[in-house]
Amino acid sequence: MNLAFLVSLSLLFLTISISAQNSDIVSTREMERINWMEFKEVVPSKITTVLLPTGTMEPHGVINNGADNTAPFAMAKTIAKRTNALIAPTLPYGITGAMEAYPGAFQITEAAYRPFVKQILEGLAKNGFRNIIILNGHGGGQTAVLQSVAAEVATERHVRTLVINWWSFASDETKEVFGEDGGHAGLNETAFIQAIDPTLVHADRYNPDMATAYPAPGTWSATPFPSSIGLYQKGQGYPKFDQKKADEYYKKVTDKVADLITETVRKWDMARL
Repeated sequence: MNLAFLVSLSLLFLTISISAQNSDIVSTREMERINWMEFKEVVPSKITTVLLPTGTMEPHGVINNGADNTAPFAMAKTIAKRTNALIAPTLPYGITGAMEAYPGAFQITEAAYRPFVKQILEGLAKNGFRNIIILNGHGGGQTAVLQSVAAEVATERHVRTLVINWWSFASDETKEVFGEDGGHAGLNETAFIQAIDPTLVHADRYNPDMATAYPAPGTWSATPFPSSIGLYQKGQGYPKFDQKKADEYYKKVTDKVADLITETVRKWDMARL
């Protein structure tokens, strides 16, 4: 065999290998893009898990108002194949709380949000999903509502639910990558968005005075909160805009979330729940 032939053969095997790695059992992992007939063919016979990104619209320092939606949706797209899940459309409006006075923010009351979320989860269960994973991008009172409703649906519909607040779940990764704690629109959340889409980060608008450390419980409270960047620890969490660390952080966080989902489903199955 001559060298040219061997090189061509190696390239052919490489192409076949890459193609096999990129192949999937569905044309798309996004529920709003999949055809109903293909959906019927794979749910629940081949896919029993669904990822539901939830967030809200509120200020985030120098990143986009919809960061709480951008982050969990990007995460869902990154891990969907790895966790063998479909991605439900993002629920983009939520319980914003003390940030609702800022331009572009939306506030949905718990009285409206709770039954709406419950019917979405019930609809996912009705469509054949056994494992409903909520990838939540917004904290505060919304977290408690999501956990409560998810538990109700799990019991009433005999499905399994998991609610993940990615920023708090990944607090160890924040300290590992950046050497300090983060915050709302702080270095961790800003880095996560920077890894997804750098055009959503406006570093030229940044000023450290835009940040305020959250008060210790029982000390003080302000509505609206005086800054669009809230720091978990005083003196820590100011945005850094380091692209390399942003990319590293994104990978570590998405890997950790994917591993949690995979391990939780495995243990559910092992316990025959």
